[in-house]
Amino acid sequence: MTIKPASQQKGIMLLEALVGILIFTIGILAMLGMQAVGIRTTIDSKYRSEAAYLANEIVGQMWVDRANILSYDDAGAGNARRTAWNTRVASLLPQDPVAPATTAPVITIVGRQATVTVRWKRPGETVVSRYIMVAQINDPM
Repeated sequence: MTIKPASQQKGIMLLEALVGILIFTIGILAMLGMQAVGIRTTIDSKYRSEAAYLANEIVGQMWVDRANILSYDDAGAGNARRTAWNTRVASLLPQDPVAPATTAPVITIVGRQATVTVRWKRPGETVVSRYIMVAQINDPM
């Protein structure tokens, strides 16, 4: 086995250092990517839990006000509680500034069954997210 003279081995340490820096950089970029995904997932989770809470809130109002359940419907005669709830939804969830009707909440009443759809659109996204809750409201006694 022959050992190469020192003049032919120049720069090998620099090459090793550059490879080490490349591996380290790839690791750091992967960690940053995972952090970004984690933050996005946390924000999505927050919006979903807010939507579930808001849907639960309006269904609770319908249970309390069972005699006037049809006034909560989108085609209904308007209801102060429903109007206040719509305002609350718009303040807690991101809405579409260009087409606000695409993110407005929808309540449909068929018989004694209420379907509540809460919609929101994250800033910079093109897809409208939604949470749908179906509840059966008993007749008032």
